[in-house]
Formats: sequence, structure tokens, C-alpha cells
Amino acid sequence: MNRESEATLFLGGGRITGALAAGLRLAGDKRTILVYDRHPEKVRALQRESSVEVARDLKSAIEGAEMLIVAVRPGSVKEMLAQVVACGAALPRLCISLAAGIPLKNLQASMGAVRWSRAMPSPVCRIGRGLTPVCFERSVTKADRVRVRKFFELVGPVLDLREEQMDAITAVHSSTHGYHALAALAKAAQDAGLNHKTALIAAAHALGDGIFYWRASGLSLDELLEEAATPGGIAAATMAAMDRAGYLRAVARGIRAGVKQAQKNARR
Repeated sequence: MNRESEATLFLGGGRITGALAAGLRLAGDKRTILVYDRHPEKVRALQRESSVEVARDLKSAIEGAEMLIVAVRPGSVKEMLAQVVACGAALPRLCISLAAGIPLKNLQASMGAVRWSRAMPSPVCRIGRGLTPVCFERSVTKADRVRVRKFFELVGPVLDLREEQMDAITAVHSSTHGYHALAALAKAAQDAGLNHKTALIAAAHALGDGIFYWRASGLSLDELLEEAATPGGIAAATMAAMDRAGYLRAVARGIRAGVKQAQKNARR
């Protein structure tokens, strides 16, 4: 295999690799996807789902790849990159880290012979709707920046940010916010008397279809809140009670905790 074959190598066969591989195949992308993981059995499901190839030899896999994507947990990045260096492979010129909170300077210190980018794709990329923030070290060429953006645009929109913004957007754009809100709203609906199925349908409509309407209507959030929450009405009373209970403070506290965890990852 040569680098002209457009092979992409993922180091790590976990959930985000699976989501990206599925999204790429959904988009019709035919590139060779190699996955290296110290537990090869994890990759078998990806083989069945997305026709990835198991990379059993790290050196030959790296030398056959035109792009290398580090997709291990933050605590495993240093060990993984040391393994890459130790194998003695000729490295591709472009590497992308998906490890939350690990700054470019740490990546360069571990494996500085390549140009680094960081990306934080949402797991929703599995269905082609994953938002991916990206940032680049200065030495990454314009052509390589375009390559990175086009790669992630196959699975959803891409945001080009400064690195100092990456921790905040990582804490904010996670799809877990939607799942968490859905679970909380559905539970409150059940406590108010709805059965489980009806509670989920109502909560999902409030969140998913409401946000879809905001996207499609072109109206501002203030306009929609004014439209939906009529003074003296049920929606207005509901929102006011949630705000008095500390809803905005709870969300802000959660985001701060997420940013703090990303900063803790940077010290690893």
C-alpha cells in the first residue's frame, strides 16, 4: 500500500472511531480505513459495520497511511505516541488528535516530526450530522487544513477555531447535553402523570423539533421565546420556575466543570 491510496489510520478502535467510520461510509466515502488497537477484538465489530481493516503491524500500517488519527483516551495519548515513535516508521506529514484537552504543544513534544491538528467530532457524525471543531498548529499548510476540513465535512459541519477555544466548545457541543435534558424532562413528565412512552415523545418534541424549528425559521431565540411563552401561560410559568430553581446556574456550572476536566487532561 502507498500513501496515494488514501488510507487513513486510526490509532484506537473505540466509540469515536466507530462513529466516524460509520459516518464516512454513510457519506459514500470509499477510502481504506485502517484501525490499530492493542485489543484487536474491538475492531471486529467495526469490520462488520464499516468495512475497516485491522492493522496488526503498527509500523507497516503507519507507512501505508496518508493520514494518522489519534483516537485514544487522553490518558493513553503519551503511551500511544511513544509506541509510534519506537516502531521506527516513516511518519505521514499530517496527524490529527481527537483526544480532549491534549494541547498541540504536548503532541509536538511527543512526536514533533509531523504537523498536528486537533479535532473534536461529535458522535452524531455516525449519521452525518456531527459538528467537528478543529484547530491547527502554525506549520500546517493551507492545503492540509483544507484536507482536514473536507475529511470531517463528510460527516457534518466543521468549525475552525483557535486552540484556546477548544476546551469550551468540547464542553458545550457534546450531544450528551441533549440526552441529559431529554432524560430529565421525560422524568419530570412522568412524575406529572404521563406514562414512559408519552413522556419521551413529548420531551423529544420539545427539544428536537423545537430546535429544528429554530434552525428552519430564521427567527432569533428571543423571538421564539416570546412566541412560545405567552405571559400568564403554562410555558411562561414553567420557564420562570426553572430559572428560579437555578437552571442557568446549573448549566454554567456544568460547562465550567467540563472545561476544568479538559485542562486537567492537558497536564497528563
